[in-house]
Amino acid sequence: MSGLRTLLYKEVLRFWKVGFQTVAAPVMTALLYLLIFSHVLDGEVQVNSVRYAAFLIPGLVMMSVLQNAFANTSSSLIQSKVMGSVVFILLPPITYVEFYFAYVGAAMLRGLMVGAGVLAATAWFAPLTFVAPVWILVFAIIGGGIMGSLGMIAGIWADKFDQLSGFQNFLIMPLTMLSGVFYSIHSLPPFWQRLSHFNPVFYMIDGFRYGFFGVSDAAPAVSLAVVAASFIVVALTTLAMLRSGYKLRY
Repeated sequence: MSGLRTLLYKEVLRFWKVGFQTVAAPVMTALLYLLIFSHVLDGEVQVNSVRYAAFLIPGLVMMSVLQNAFANTSSSLIQSKVMGSVVFILLPPITYVEFYFAYVGAAMLRGLMVGAGVLAATAWFAPLTFVAPVWILVFAIIGGGIMGSLGMIAGIWADKFDQLSGFQNFLIMPLTMLSGVFYSIHSLPPFWQRLSHFNPVFYMIDGFRYGFFGVSDAAPAVSLAVVAASFIVVALTTLAMLRSGYKLRY
């Protein structure tokens, strides 16, 4: 397991060396979202009998976890491929399973660190409860694992930075922004409510928010089942790509 530990340390050190950019900047972005939306809507809107600012905070926390987990693996792989340094990771006797867990583990850690920073920076805006803290942690960890795996898929598939940007802008960004971070899906017309249920990120956000307030748009057990199944699918896909050497060894 020395290969796993070494590669994990390398990936954690990579984002921590520029922590102001990789951790502090996303916290500031989430804080700006909260400042703008809560100032405009806090006195006008309640969601499931919860103040809008309080409703918004868990969504912003989870969105930050997901986006930064994706960014960590995808940026690391594409930089290594473009610079040609990926060969120094592929040459040592590190199995593809160790490769996967090192990259995804670092992505999850970065996502959780950013999420904790966003929670600490925004919690004073509105009183929060922690009805089911285990659910909060479970959804944050699995969600980070899903997005870390998707980041690996994007980083392996992309040959250029603009391809990676396209993957992020046309897939990851719409999935996260249209997942109920800023609203309850019950406020949408029926067609868009039904369409939202096909977005796995909706279940990540909704299940995570349930851990704070004990209320959700979907049954928590259903959200957990969808999120767990999504993780299994993307993890197996990523492992298959790593095992085949697709766009890495060949």
